[in-house]
Amino acid sequence: MSIPIQLPEIDKQLEVSRDLATSVETQAQVIVHCNFLAMNPGDGYRIWPTTFLVDQKTGHKSKLVHAENVCYYPQWQFAQKAGWHSFTLVFESLPSSCDLFDLIEEIPEDGAFKALGIRRNKSDVYNVEI
Repeated sequence: MSIPIQLPEIDKQLEVSRDLATSVETQAQVIVHCNFLAMNPGDGYRIWPTTFLVDQKTGHKSKLVHAENVCYYPQWQFAQKAGWHSFTLVFESLPSSCDLFDLIEEIPEDGAFKALGIRRNKSDVYNVEI
């Protein structure tokens, strides 16, 4: 006994394609590889969850969603030696209209990380010195 297969209507296929495209766009992320210069062994560094990418045109803030190879506040990570140390931050997507943005760590003390005037590229992967 065979069961007839009902194919979806073309309009339904277009709707599914549109939903999928929206879902993929929503899940897009921005990756920022950060380089921090420790002047001395034992220099501490960390990232606060109140770190954002800020669209210079609209003020839109993309939230930090993940950090790799760096501690979150209130913990500290200490440099084993003087020199450059790398970590990676993953943020929510930026608005499609964004051409220029800033990485801003909003904290209630001195020493916040900042990288200003980052020009947007097609890959949404960046390298900055902070």
